[in-house]
Amino acid sequence: MRDTIATPLRSVLWLGFFGGILVAWWWLYRMAVGMDLDLIGRPGEMAQRMAAMDPRMDMYMPMAEFWPLFAMWAVMMAAMMLPTLVPTLRAYEDLMISANGSWGGWIGVLTGYAIVWLGFAAAITGVQLALLFGGVIDMLGIPKSMLVSGGLLIVVGAFQFTRTKELCHGVCHSPMSYYLGHWRPGALGGLRMGLGLGAFCAVCCWGFMALGFVGGMMSLLWMGLATLFMVLEKLPQIGHRVVKPMGVILMVGGLVVLAWPYVTGG
Repeated sequence: MRDTIATPLRSVLWLGFFGGILVAWWWLYRMAVGMDLDLIGRPGEMAQRMAAMDPRMDMYMPMAEFWPLFAMWAVMMAAMMLPTLVPTLRAYEDLMISANGSWGGWIGVLTGYAIVWLGFAAAITGVQLALLFGGVIDMLGIPKSMLVSGGLLIVVGAFQFTRTKELCHGVCHSPMSYYLGHWRPGALGGLRMGLGLGAFCAVCCWGFMALGFVGGMMSLLWMGLATLFMVLEKLPQIGHRVVKPMGVILMVGGLVVLAWPYVTGG
């Protein structure tokens, strides 16, 4: 089926798509290195000094400013969420044969999806700044209290068992069903469908993004694991089977984090 739609434009679009993902990950790696963080986000001496700074001090600190922080989140969304869009774009590609899909519509779906996640990046940037200036997290986005980290893990894990998660995951896991029920031709139609799919995806995956506040926003290990989990949830063969076990793992992890100071006497 896919051989019948193989065109130079298809190659350019897919290469550009995957090239953008690689550039985003390269940018995040460079930023993590520049902030003196190792693979799991543990700060070195320079990063520790930066994390201890008061964001209200009269000096320029990028992680305490909206636009630099938004840029970081926007690139992070591209690196983490675009890989999860592959099944959705492949499903649309199938409809170029069985329906009146087009490459303009394919670009529209991608654009609409990106717009939603840029909006999410703006929202979570605001949340991070509020938590930073409220003294809940440090400059690296790491909570100052184990109660916050453990509680967030439990909340995100519990969300995996909710009806909202089930409904939104159903759309993300089976994008073809969404296309068949909301089909619109052309680039504008693709944009509208991309906005809808992006909205369902944002509600489905917000928790994995929020978990960045557990280990620090620039933890490459967190970003890699979160991306892997979200990709697994969208795989046709195993997507539905991993949602609840993942929730159990997260809640157990949260309980361990909460109990750790008592176990170690710290």
